[in-house]
Amino acid sequence: MKNLIYLVLLLWGNIVMAAEDPALRKSRLFILSGQSNMVRLDPGLTFTPTLKKAFPDDDIVVIKDAKGGKPISRWYKKAVPETGDKAAGIGDLYDRLIGKVKAEIDKKQFSTITFVWMQGESDAKDGHGDQYESELRGVIGQLKQDMQRDDLYVVLGRISDFGLQHQKLKSDWEKVRNAQMHIAETEPYTTWVDTDDLNGDNDRLHYTDDGYLKFGARLAQAAIALLKK
Repeated sequence: MKNLIYLVLLLWGNIVMAAEDPALRKSRLFILSGQSNMVRLDPGLTFTPTLKKAFPDDDIVVIKDAKGGKPISRWYKKAVPETGDKAAGIGDLYDRLIGKVKAEIDKKQFSTITFVWMQGESDAKDGHGDQYESELRGVIGQLKQDMQRDDLYVVLGRISDFGLQHQKLKSDWEKVRNAQMHIAETEPYTTWVDTDDLNGDNDRLHYTDDGYLKFGARLAQAAIALLKK
């Protein structure tokens, strides 16, 4: 009986030490980027709390850098330059993002890195659906290379059904949505989340206040599922 009590106390002590020892805690980095529907998302409301609930003993670090109304070429450094106002800025938003990420990585080692992406409306509106998949794969590839991580986890927010209601947008809107789903289906450590129910009864471009709360939780839950798989 004494031996059994001793064993229980020993196991309990090891569990407590593991929870309290910073060296045994996992550090998890979440990188959020994209355009306006990412800009309007406040990670502190539902995204980060959902993660902390799932990983209560881990160090959760969230970096968000997003810019509304911008095409994916502002993140993809090998994008084909356009003409007019959109000719400038190839890859500049990626440079801004990676600068913030590298500053954080210099401080600590991360056991997992997850990229959360909500973008594509601009490319769908501009008729760039055909090249969207290759460019998004390019953005993910850049990040893997810069992070030196083949095990980069990726959560893609599929653009909503807004453009499906407009005949001029429908074709490229569908192409961007299909590209996002296809990448999630074919790339390891990758998934996508639905946003069709987040933009209100009138299927607006931007989500409702409640929609953003659900969106943050949904992104986090998708990331958790990948990390625990």
